[in-house]
Order: sequence, then structure tokens, then C-alpha cells
Amino acid sequence: MLDIRLKKTFHGFHTRAEFKAEPGLTAVFGASGAGKTMLAKMLAGLITPDEGRIEIDGRTVFDTAKSINIPVHQRHIGFVFQEHRLFPHYTVRGNLGYGKRQPARGSHSIAFDKVVGILGIEGLLDRKPASLSGGERQRVAIGRALLSNPKLLIMDEPLSSLDTARKAEILPLIEELKSEFGLTTLYISHSIEEISRLADTIVLLDKGSLKAAGPAPEILSRLDLIPYAGGYDAGTMVEATVTAYEPGHHLLTLETTGGGRLFLTGDAREPGTVLRLRIRARDVALAKSEPKSLSILNRLKGQVVDHCAGSQGMEEILLDVGFPLTARITRRSFEEMKIKKETPVWALVKSVTISQS
Repeated sequence: MLDIRLKKTFHGFHTRAEFKAEPGLTAVFGASGAGKTMLAKMLAGLITPDEGRIEIDGRTVFDTAKSINIPVHQRHIGFVFQEHRLFPHYTVRGNLGYGKRQPARGSHSIAFDKVVGILGIEGLLDRKPASLSGGERQRVAIGRALLSNPKLLIMDEPLSSLDTARKAEILPLIEELKSEFGLTTLYISHSIEEISRLADTIVLLDKGSLKAAGPAPEILSRLDLIPYAGGYDAGTMVEATVTAYEPGHHLLTLETTGGGRLFLTGDAREPGTVLRLRIRARDVALAKSEPKSLSILNRLKGQVVDHCAGSQGMEEILLDVGFPLTARITRRSFEEMKIKKETPVWALVKSVTISQS
């Protein structure tokens, strides 16, 4: 667990943050210049806060009131940077072993073979970094951080330097590592797609200020946070269980926890598989009567919970369709449909627009 309360002024930039992170993945999200990396460096001990307190797994590593400032190498933090920062003269095996330390008291050691196996780098151990692809180097960097037996794992924009194909390779590995090791992980990113897929908890930063912190589905469903939680690409995160697959149509049928049914295109998944889905607000259309003879399969009956004015003539709307769902429509449509709180509506979502993990 991570418990922090920090203040820092650096070259005229003010950062303030106060939140707790449980075991699992906490995403620190914000645009460039939000203060994400400064926060990470304060946690790691690379920058000293002006005021505050940092507690990692019940151990205080920084406290201005008590004059505590534990050195970087004694904080038991694994750090994965944007750039892999591997030692070019070491083999992959040597890089993985660099900085390896005994686990903190009361912790179990993370096994070398398990990390290597999950990351799929068994065949790379005798190669040098120069011979690896960008994705392979980042896998090794992640493995090195894990093998330091950290109490806290910080990943600072770990995928930002990779192309789309390499990102698609590594995202499932991060998901597997999260479930396998149960580490408290701070994942820093400006990609709402990555955050929506990985985060258990989201911390929103804007220009050094903490806007909100809480469970990912709750944060992503708040209309007041849309400008800070993706803006144009903001949307809803929902978990649903696979109930059927139509191979001829490459179509999955899923049930949400609230009983709603969703259809989406994709590869076969076993019934009972739980998927995390992302539905962007701009991909949701509304109707006041039950739609018929449409190509859109996802027709969700619900009602308006709340709404607020968005940017550029848009209206942001929160719906209850068995789960919270955000929609974005033009203000003209909003006014013509005479939408208000508790208005019954049908939400329409094309199957091909839903992202899955």
C-alpha cells in the first residue's frame, strides 16, 4: 500500500498530491506537464518534496515533520522508465541480475524463472541490448525492476516510445504481471486507452493539481472529470462476462453485472471469461423510443442520470443502462429531444467501436 501527501515547487511549477494506493495498479493520468513524472521522482527519492509524507507498505520513507528521508536504494522501489536504460555492455541476464536484492522483511522473493517466463525472454538471456527490438528491451527493463524485489513498482510512461504493434505485445504482459505478483504499482501515462485497460484506481493530475482519485470505473464515469480523463476520447469502463460466441459472425455476447447484454466483434473467448470493455462517449447515440430495423446491435434501455455542457456545442450525459454509461451528443440534439434528468432513453453503440482487453 502507498500513502502519500506531498507538496513541491520546482522552477515555478507547483505540485500537490494526496492519495492512497492499494495493492493493484494505480494509474496517474494527465496531459504532458501535469506533474506526473515529478510525482514519481519524489516517491523514488530522486527529487525531495518541500513538505509531506510518503509511506510504502506501512514503512515511512519520507516525512518532513519527523526529518525522515530514506535514500533511494533503501526505499525498495522498482522503476521502469520511458527509455529502457539497460547497460549496453551487459547481456540480458546481466541486466536482469543488476540491482537484484533480497526482499524486504516479511516479503517473498520474486523468482527469476517466473519473471523470465511471463515476459517471454528466455531466448534473449545471452544477447546484448543492441541486438534487441524496442519491445524486447522494455520487457527486460520490466523484468529488472521486478527482480529487485520491490515493495512498490513505478512505471513511468513505459510504452510511450513503442509503436502500436509493440504496445499490443506488452500491455497483456503488464496485465499478467499485475495479477501474478499483486504488487502495488504506480503506472504513469497520458494514454487514456492504456489507463482504461490497466487501472484499478485512477489519480488525475492537471498542472500539478490533484483533480480526483478513486476506483477507475467511478472516475471515468464522472461528467465533471471528462476534461481531465480523456477529453475527446473520454468514455466508460465496464466489465462483462462472455456468455456465447458466434464463429460465423466473429461476434461475442456478454452480460454485464447489471444484467445488460452487449455484443462486440472479436476473437473467440471461453464462456465465463471476464473482459474489461471501453465505450467512448462520442460513440454512443441516443433515441427516445425503442429503435428498430437498425444495424446497431447494442440497444440499451435506460435513463438519464445527469448531464452538463461540454465543449464546442456538445452535451455530456451520464446514463444508467444497468451500468453507468457516458454519452456525448450535440447540444442541438439534446435540446430537440428535450432531455433532462430521469428521461427514458435508448443508448445505441456499434459493436465495432467497443474496445476490449
